[in-house]
Amino acid sequence: MQDVQDETIVNAKQKWEQGPLAASLKKAPERKEHFATSSGIELERLYLPTTSDNISYQDKIGFPGEFPFTRGVQPTMYRSRLWTMRQYAGYASAEESNARYRFLLEQGQSGLSVAFDLPTQIGYDADDPMALGEVGKVGVSICSIHDMARLFEGIPLDKVSTSMTINAPAAILLALYIAVGKRQGVEPKQLRGTVQNDILKEYIARGTYIFPPAFSMRLITDIFRYCKAHVPHWNTISISGYHIREAGSTAVQEVAFTLANGIAYVQAAIDAGLDVDDFAPQLSFFFNAHNQFFEEIAKFRAARRLWAHIMRDRFGAKNEESWRLRFHTQTGGSTLTAQQPMNNVVRVAVQALAAVLGGTQSLHTNSMDEALALPTEAAVQVALRTQQILAYESGVADSVDPMAGSYLIEALTDEIEARARTYIERIDQMGGALRAIESGYVQREIQDVAYAYQQAVEHGDQIIVGVNKFTTHEDTPISLLRVDPAIEQQQRARLKELREKRDASKASEMLTRIEQAARGTEPLMPLFIEAVEQEVTLGEICNVLRGIHGEYRPAAWA
Repeated sequence: MQDVQDETIVNAKQKWEQGPLAASLKKAPERKEHFATSSGIELERLYLPTTSDNISYQDKIGFPGEFPFTRGVQPTMYRSRLWTMRQYAGYASAEESNARYRFLLEQGQSGLSVAFDLPTQIGYDADDPMALGEVGKVGVSICSIHDMARLFEGIPLDKVSTSMTINAPAAILLALYIAVGKRQGVEPKQLRGTVQNDILKEYIARGTYIFPPAFSMRLITDIFRYCKAHVPHWNTISISGYHIREAGSTAVQEVAFTLANGIAYVQAAIDAGLDVDDFAPQLSFFFNAHNQFFEEIAKFRAARRLWAHIMRDRFGAKNEESWRLRFHTQTGGSTLTAQQPMNNVVRVAVQALAAVLGGTQSLHTNSMDEALALPTEAAVQVALRTQQILAYESGVADSVDPMAGSYLIEALTDEIEARARTYIERIDQMGGALRAIESGYVQREIQDVAYAYQQAVEHGDQIIVGVNKFTTHEDTPISLLRVDPAIEQQQRARLKELREKRDASKASEMLTRIEQAARGTEPLMPLFIEAVEQEVTLGEICNVLRGIHGEYRPAAWA
């Protein structure tokens, strides 16, 4: 979205168009009539300075570490501290995942990111009939405090930052982490990390929800309240656009729907009696990085600017820490191809570079083999080395927001911000993010563009190297990781032993207390911590809560 341009530049442009450009187009016409981003933003042939550039600089771009944070949340960004290199990992048993974490830390990773298996994500123990065949398959199986202790054995929790990708039972997994920290002699106030804890995007895109919205939002705000008082360095939620993008959204929709969800969480916390500046500094975000390089950089900058205005102007936050949008980035899983998997190394490098130039606070780079299976150790090492080469060899971390002032980047930043704001205003008119989700509006918007993208791939309008162009008939040999099915039996046996040896009366008493608290308004986090310390399992706690509040069933929508 360009402003009025200086007349001298306009005249010079016309002369260029009538001379060198016209001659060049006669010899070599452009590849297509229109060029556009994933969000349908038409890209001009070239971008020029505008007469308002100097006037709008302070208001729209400013300086790093200052409102509106377009150029980054810290004044020095990576010149002082590199982003956290946090490879998402977890599979099979706690012991095997622990070995992978130790390997990654030895290779220079600076933070841990835990992937849980599907039963854990939806609140079932490994011996529940619902868990049959899924234990340890897409992440690590965690049922009890003993599993969590094995997962972090030999890893001092006061020395690492840990991110946990868990949503519906996030409060219980955080309780387990706090309890294991206490066993290590680490006080909760010393713990650093993030729990994803974003249920709205589960209703939109991912599906690993358990409880209805009202009780889910209560659990989320309960974590906000507890961590403010006891775990001050913990990010209490990672409001996730990643899975929205994986479901097929555009870059604009990723920003808009993610920030709309963020607005809903902030409002829910305020409605629960919390002051905005008491919890907002502990909010964080999680974004995707896709292949359209310039759009992705602009997306991150637009999101920061939008959120700063939302928190200051809409919610009246006074603390500048409440205005800062801090985020983790993961490269695009949906962009990885099973065909010619080595190509994925290049895709990941491009996406990681966009995230770094966009100012991310931490980064996960996908492994080349993830379209086929869980990543092997060798593939994970290449993914981590990609980050390290960017950090230590490329020079891109040596200047703050080096893309600022690019006529293209600033124009895209403005356009993404404007289009995302329009979506947010529309969602506000519907009554907020939850109403928009329940009506199916958000899902339909994503499905429409996802379908259009797939049609473009099938018709050859969107080229995917190695898939619909530049294909080969030979299979590329690649080693894959396989999870031993015996893991499920091992977990079942461990649960049987735990239930036989624990103090059954104390476990039963804790479940009764949780049930009573869940029926009322008593905070649940302290009870969850006490319960897991008494060897109550994840599934047992979730089943009590299911018995009271039921499971969410989305309404049918046309």
